[in-house]
Amino acid sequence: MIFETDQKLVLASASPRRKELLAMLEVPFDIVTSDVEETSVQATTMQEYVKGVALLKTRDVAKKVPTATVIGADTIVVFDNELLHKPTTREEAISHLSRLSGTSHAVMTAVVILEPNGKETTIVEETKVIFHNLSQELIEAYVDSGDPYDKAGGYGIQTAGTLLVERIEGDYNNVVGLPLAALFTQLVARNIIQFAKE
Repeated sequence: MIFETDQKLVLASASPRRKELLAMLEVPFDIVTSDVEETSVQATTMQEYVKGVALLKTRDVAKKVPTATVIGADTIVVFDNELLHKPTTREEAISHLSRLSGTSHAVMTAVVILEPNGKETTIVEETKVIFHNLSQELIEAYVDSGDPYDKAGGYGIQTAGTLLVERIEGDYNNVVGLPLAALFTQLVARNIIQFAKE
């Protein structure tokens, strides 16, 4: 499949994983990152929070590139109705994974498409992730690999963190950081990308 667009597309994320996923559509896009403070978002539900952060980042980037269609996203890990942020210490990473061991949690990604005319389209995708019962040895070995520190919840499903996961229910790419199928559906519906004509 080959797609085309007549719009300037910008991904409002420095995540290499989101960049790789969006590149699968094979349409050109630039990357511009936001400078906003995510913790400034107040919300009463996890869905509202992740949507609020994604909107904040997307709107910030849209001010820098007003003629572009901006795609922004934010991903959170929710366990027992609590946010598990990116761990900053070895102890916090071990704590995250010990809590997730043998249980299920939700990964939510909010995606915002902000067009130059101000039209906003928002998606919140949720995937259930079930972890194996993890030994202390496995948890510590994974944490000592350094992989958990830039990832919500303290693991990456697309890296060695996949060894921790028993199964998922929902979109795998959503856990990586961008629900590509849902995003694609909206981009086509908004006529932002089209199937290329022969």
